[in-house]
Amino acid sequence: MKTLYLVRHAKSSWKHDVDDHKRPLKNRGERDGRLVSKKVNSEIEPPQKMLSSDATRAFETAQFFKKTLNISDANFETNHDLYDFSGQNVMRIIKSLDDDLESIMIVGHNHALTSVVNMLGNRYIENVPTCGFVMLEFDEKKWNSITTGKTVKTIFPRDLK
Repeated sequence: MKTLYLVRHAKSSWKHDVDDHKRPLKNRGERDGRLVSKKVNSEIEPPQKMLSSDATRAFETAQFFKKTLNISDANFETNHDLYDFSGQNVMRIIKSLDDDLESIMIVGHNHALTSVVNMLGNRYIENVPTCGFVMLEFDEKKWNSITTGKTVKTIFPRDLK
């Protein structure tokens, strides 16, 4: 069985005059990152590996989950291809994961994550909100064989406030 955890980056700030790739989290994003990662930690087994977009807002969000889930530096990496909004790169990365990995967490962006969740899950989600977490399970042995799995869990910031 393969387990995929998807996290959309938390709320980012538009007040800084920086390139989109470098936008940081706003205070609400930091609060949501702490809140959601704590709840996720109480409900799941930590992933064997964590991948994050290298965009500042995704990387900062990933750090909350990395720390709370106690993910080692060796099992954490950034990937520029996760700075993706269509979902094509995210799907390519998922399909090319090492089959020795049973569980993986990806921190990325919308609309890519909402597209992937709806393509791979069995429950329609209109929009994965900022700092939203979705857990999908697949009865497969190889990542490149996954198609429709089961949407097991969602944890959204609004449900925790």
